[in-house]
Amino acid sequence: MTDDQDDPSRQSAPDLRILGDQITLQPSGFVESKPAGKEGEEALMKNMARFRSEPLQFLREVSLYVSGTGWRAYDDVIGQPIFYSGFSEHIKTQVMSASLLQAKISQLADMRVEVEIKDGLLNKDDKDFLMKRAQRRAVLVQALQDVAENMTDNMICKFESKTFIRGAYYVVTQLLLRAYHQGIHVSSEEVLRLRNVAEEAARKKQSIIFLPCHRSHVDYVSLQLLCYRLGLALPIVVAGDNLNFPVVGSFLQHAGAMYIRRSFGDDQLYTTLVQAYIDVLLQGGYNLECFIEGGRSRTGKLLPPKFGILSFVLDSLLSGRVEDAVICPVSTQYDKVVETEGYVTELLGVPKKKENLADFLSGGSSVLSLRLGRVDVRFHEPWSLRGFVDDQIKRLSKVPSAININWKDTQNQIVRQKLLRTLGYKVLADINDVSVVMPTALIGTVLLTLRGRGVGRTELIRRVEWLIARVRAKGGRVAHFGNAPLADVIERGLDVLGKDLVGVVNGLAEPTYYAVDRFQLSFYRNMTIHLFISEALVAAALYTRVKRGGGPSIQDIPYQDLHDQVLFLSSLFRGEFIYSGEGLLVNLERTLLGLEADNVIHIERDEQGNITKVGLSDAERAAGRENYDFYCFLIWPFIEASWLAAVSLMGMVPPVGAEKDGSGKDDIWIQVSRAHESAQLLGKTLYHQGDLSYFEAVNKETLKNSYNRFEEEGIIQVVKSKDTKIPPRMRVAPEWRPQRDQVTGNLIASGRLWDFTEKIASSRREGKNRRDGATVSTRVVKLTDELGSKLFEEAVRAEKEGGKKGGPGVSARLSREDQLALNRNVKERKRRRTLENRAHL
Repeated sequence: MTDDQDDPSRQSAPDLRILGDQITLQPSGFVESKPAGKEGEEALMKNMARFRSEPLQFLREVSLYVSGTGWRAYDDVIGQPIFYSGFSEHIKTQVMSASLLQAKISQLADMRVEVEIKDGLLNKDDKDFLMKRAQRRAVLVQALQDVAENMTDNMICKFESKTFIRGAYYVVTQLLLRAYHQGIHVSSEEVLRLRNVAEEAARKKQSIIFLPCHRSHVDYVSLQLLCYRLGLALPIVVAGDNLNFPVVGSFLQHAGAMYIRRSFGDDQLYTTLVQAYIDVLLQGGYNLECFIEGGRSRTGKLLPPKFGILSFVLDSLLSGRVEDAVICPVSTQYDKVVETEGYVTELLGVPKKKENLADFLSGGSSVLSLRLGRVDVRFHEPWSLRGFVDDQIKRLSKVPSAININWKDTQNQIVRQKLLRTLGYKVLADINDVSVVMPTALIGTVLLTLRGRGVGRTELIRRVEWLIARVRAKGGRVAHFGNAPLADVIERGLDVLGKDLVGVVNGLAEPTYYAVDRFQLSFYRNMTIHLFISEALVAAALYTRVKRGGGPSIQDIPYQDLHDQVLFLSSLFRGEFIYSGEGLLVNLERTLLGLEADNVIHIERDEQGNITKVGLSDAERAAGRENYDFYCFLIWPFIEASWLAAVSLMGMVPPVGAEKDGSGKDDIWIQVSRAHESAQLLGKTLYHQGDLSYFEAVNKETLKNSYNRFEEEGIIQVVKSKDTKIPPRMRVAPEWRPQRDQVTGNLIASGRLWDFTEKIASSRREGKNRRDGATVSTRVVKLTDELGSKLFEEAVRAEKEGGKKGGPGVSARLSREDQLALNRNVKERKRRRTLENRAHL
């Protein structure tokens, strides 16, 4: 490990460890060494009286919370008044009286009246027409008011009772800390800063909008507990209405949850109602919490931002209905995420099971017996949303644009979309900046970035030590270990991961560890990849030459070729990773210089000092390429997934005779969900046949991201019908399709899509029993063509069977309305690509 004097985080403010009633100051990220003969949860046990063993102490603790003794009273909180009788009714009244909502109700009533007049339900020639129209309009307005009021009651958070929240805090704390037995850790420096910001926000009656990453249902529980314990007004948590099931839904709503639909569709009333509620919260200075990624990350790394709630918040600000709000990005890290086993089944294509009370209770009881380590919560320095918007407008106004636009016009939708996207990715970058790498993430990363079946104890410690140094050198944070030897910390991390993830072979010269469930372990590896994405992209680009074999000179790559492949890969993974905003040239040069300083690569320069060629250093070759391989192993699974997605598109070329004139106007359209499922089936087949190196490449999320990226670039086209019964459908864009042999009907391995697939393949890990080009152009293309043919047959059959049953079926071809929507969508994407002025695939 690095010397303590060289470790800047040793000088940082201490952590706070919260275990029951006790808050303990410790060195940042401290992990207490385990005393001989004592369990690590001893401190926790002292703060968790059990009814069976200590009935009097148990009852005393409960009474302290219910009566509100000391800090448990939750009286002197920093923020706006909450938890009083009538809170819900007060908020509901404000929402229902919002001018925005009332204007929408009037508009919808007027629109309906006009429809009824047009349909002859109201006769203009009737002598009492004006009276009847006014009466009908009044009935419609009242009906819409009733609907809106019912929606509001189901949606809003109900902070009604302090007695309830005291009891809830006690119960949830004890349950959480039985599972995460090492407690919740925060930085005292960050907490003190947050309290100061909260005091200032309360004086200005401004909301703090907490934007955490989302890996577990524990995320919102841990943040609520922290705010309660530290005396901050609890944030109102934006939650999907899938959690609003009997008993649990009401409990969460009274503890801070507001429920919204997963999809709003074209429901104008509901959309306006959500906006009115957000306005009321921000105008009142109530704290808000929503997950920037939308749903939970099943892969361990941050997901691309979802802009739903953020768009409402930004609209409140840009419309002038709200003056300002404070943004606070939050990172929540775990030694072990309790849901990872379920994530694997979902990623492999098993449909997510709908939440219900029985599963909640049975799952909760099993979690209590686990020893999952600790939860680590970090708060980025909060910042003003108004200040961010003003800075962005100034910056955009100075940058030359490909289109003529007034960036100061915040009512312009192009300006709003640009601000919204920049806001989302800034929050993600801030979350990464404060994230702490946990011991389990270090172990998982090392185990999945080494060649061979397993690793000895000594080598595991050495590589974890190396990784810790690299994380810190990259500006990342690592959980510190206090006085505990690194070997003990690794042992504790292995214990938390468990034998289902990491196995050990004893009876050898030394204990040897191996990955049992590589798919699930990749969740923990992905917690570190954001720190090394630049190095990984450079390593993958260099691999296009390294994989050729031969002497060092053959494996060196000209700088321009390296630059082009890094540009291609970084563009390919734009939806997967967050890059520095300094631009490719600056990032690439810094990365190359860093790898050169680490003696991983050597660089040749011309007389002017310009880089001309890059290759592996002699020292790295002598070391068996272990550090270079580390970076390759990080990115290879994602390259495999993108390659698989691209290969799967080869089979989605219409069979011979399916097109009438080759223009694509009469194309057969495939359901997007079925295309994803077919790609997964293709991947599973290729993996078991040896043509895919990583089984995790078949995971649903990464394939979905690849398809989304291809859609952005116009490789595929997706149509979403206004009819919610018709699922999204897709096709390969005509200009990207490979040709078919007109005699045999077989796909010809050539053309734009084939070249694109081959460019991805050039950075793939070379397999032992295959060579990319020959294998893909024959057997793999034939297999994907067979699967694609089944999709086309299925689409046509579903359309015909739907017609026979008298129903609409799922149309395999576009209606005129859908075709017009497609044309608009294609034009919009071209305009957006021009506006962004980025590199494209």
